Amino acid sequence: MKQQSVIGIDLGGTAIKLGQFLRDGTCLKSLTIATPQPSSPKIVLRTMVEAIKQLEFHQTCHALGVGTPGPTDAQGRIAKVAINLSGWQDVPLADWLETETGLPTTIANDANCAGLGETWLGAGKNFKNLILLTLGTGVGGAIILDGHLFTGHLGAAGELGLITLDFDGPPCKSGNQGSLEQYASVQTIRRMTKKEPIELGQLAAKGNQEALKFWENYGCLLGAGLANLIYILTPEAVVIGGGVSASAPYFFPATLLEIERRVIPSYREGLQLVSAKLGNQAGMIGAARLAWEKIDGLTS
Repeated sequence: MKQQSVIGIDLGGTAIKLGQFLRDGTCLKSLTIATPQPSSPKIVLRTMVEAIKQLEFHQTCHALGVGTPGPTDAQGRIAKVAINLSGWQDVPLADWLETETGLPTTIANDANCAGLGETWLGAGKNFKNLILLTLGTGVGGAIILDGHLFTGHLGAAGELGLITLDFDGPPCKSGNQGSLEQYASVQTIRRMTKKEPIELGQLAAKGNQEALKFWENYGCLLGAGLANLIYILTPEAVVIGGGVSASAPYFFPATLLEIERRVIPSYREGLQLVSAKLGNQAGMIGAARLAWEKIDGLTS
């Protein structure tokens, strides 16, 4: 008898990653395809459906989970906006995929999926309460409470990178000013240093004092932002992912010192600061976990 499986899909601006997973997290098969250009909703839908057909025959697939680059509605049905995709506004992606495939489908923000993935199979699997920050082009986030993804009554909670760090800081696309994203993203690092994060990491590894000082300052700013979140959520762990996390050894010490300086011990007892483990597969894996939760919700 064939085992049940689900398909997790990470929809990005340049690539779509798909993987078919058993309940224990075993990946039966995965593939990555280019996001079609133009990336309008119906064209992307056709591409996704064709890719799903390439996977589905390998096992009996029972559900789909999809991570999208932007907010979704609270029911996990509608992609409200999709960053880096053209013409995406209130797209009923779950309904469309269910019509095309016959499979129950749920969708979530890609950073939320990354948080689910790390909780299921990655750096967060030994914790029930954690926050994930993805330090990339922007700064995404996810909140896991008692083992479950928390998205709030609107489905949009967890935008941890948009908290205010500096009242008079640089403007943010969100409409905020001085958000954490304006101090911790790849774009900010480029603007401040005229270098890529990977270059700064390589320089730090060689003992370059300017690079080491940059990462120390970066760690302090990140720690200040995390202090706000720790006071609110008191997580067991903070998981740091995204491209910038490759340089974690050079900024984690300063981040921890800043957290210890700003957060009294009773709010951070046992807190661990850890690097994400799943890399760019986290979103796909988390989307699969989302699909398993969909199945469990239908059968409970």
